[in-house]
Amino acid sequence: MPPAIGIDFGTTNSVVAMVHADGRAQTLSHATGEVFRSVLCFWTGDRGRARHAAGPAAIDAYLEEPFESRLIMSMKSYLAQNSFIETRILGRSWTLEALVGLFLNELLAPFRAELAGARITVGRPVRFVGERQDDGLGERRLRAAFAAAGFPNVEVGLEPAAAGHRFAQDLDRAATVLVADFGGGTSDFSVLRFEPGPPRRVAALGHGGVGIAGDAFDYRIIDHVVSPLLGKGTGYSVMGGEMLPVPPAWFTSFARWNQLSMMRAPRTLRDIAEVARTAEHPEKLHQLIRLVEEEAGYALYRAVSGVKAALSRAERARLEFRHGGFAVSAEIGRREFEGWIAPELARIGTAVDAALEDAGMEPGAVDRVFLTGGTSLVPAVRRLFEDRFGLRRVVAGGEFVSVAEGLALMAREEATATA
Repeated sequence: MPPAIGIDFGTTNSVVAMVHADGRAQTLSHATGEVFRSVLCFWTGDRGRARHAAGPAAIDAYLEEPFESRLIMSMKSYLAQNSFIETRILGRSWTLEALVGLFLNELLAPFRAELAGARITVGRPVRFVGERQDDGLGERRLRAAFAAAGFPNVEVGLEPAAAGHRFAQDLDRAATVLVADFGGGTSDFSVLRFEPGPPRRVAALGHGGVGIAGDAFDYRIIDHVVSPLLGKGTGYSVMGGEMLPVPPAWFTSFARWNQLSMMRAPRTLRDIAEVARTAEHPEKLHQLIRLVEEEAGYALYRAVSGVKAALSRAERARLEFRHGGFAVSAEIGRREFEGWIAPELARIGTAVDAALEDAGMEPGAVDRVFLTGGTSLVPAVRRLFEDRFGLRRVVAGGEFVSVAEGLALMAREEATATA
């Protein structure tokens, strides 16, 4: 039986898992831990040669020289976007597939021995990120990226289905399970029917998904707390005429970490500086320019993500952030935060209903609900499922590793079926 490997390439984090001959799933660890941040950093090293790093090493390199490096984040969010063709980094053109392939090389480097001859299953969301996403394109690019990393023959499995396989390890009777997998960029749902074995039988009954999750919640905090301090909602005049609103698109891009790098375009920065000349609060727009130019976004997003996590444990939390002359110190209440994310919660609820409709069943026909992924820790998200399915049927776990372990189990089952 060949080794079975599952690879969860995520918007924010990536995880690799393996199933042993005895059926035991194990998450493979880097020196820095099981979870590997999905980021790349490029910079110019000695003798002008371009260098790069991935994961925690990329973050360290960026924090050491933020003005001289380029941090690439949220690559998965662009997979299904036709508009993203290539980008230039240190004078070289990179396709998205090449960037993801470079990251995968670094992610998988410590596990080359385990990967040799292995049956590999990689995950994909039910719906990729984007308003006009092309899910077929997203999967083709994902496969191409793995091929670029030296793995042209991977199988692809839906991420919520993979989490369901991991959860079903503990089932001792037949059950219909709704699996909700919350990543950084997508929320995905699968209705699965598990029949205990051996061999265990799994039937996919319905799927649903939406391209929003944890990053969208971070966006709401920045949009409501930080962006007003940088000029959102203020005005400027043109040739002494009536006041016009400062373009809101700038703040939309600033609050989404996968779009921030686009704001560094010289034309965008010139436009902001031009508006600042006749703005009500020019100092705020100059702070916006400085935060973008000085690559302060990563530190800001880290602070915001920390507040979001704190609000999952407490009723109130304080956002503290400083960079140069810019400072944020704001207390946020959980109820206030839940009001901000109400539009995202509604879309998540609609996607859950779509999965049930796809399966042709009512909520009462679901025996268990399994929540996984970091966003499942947000109380308002869990409450959405408890209201639909009842408190006793909802469980959570394996927030960061269940998809990878489930993908490895899927790979093992496929290998067994074809042996």
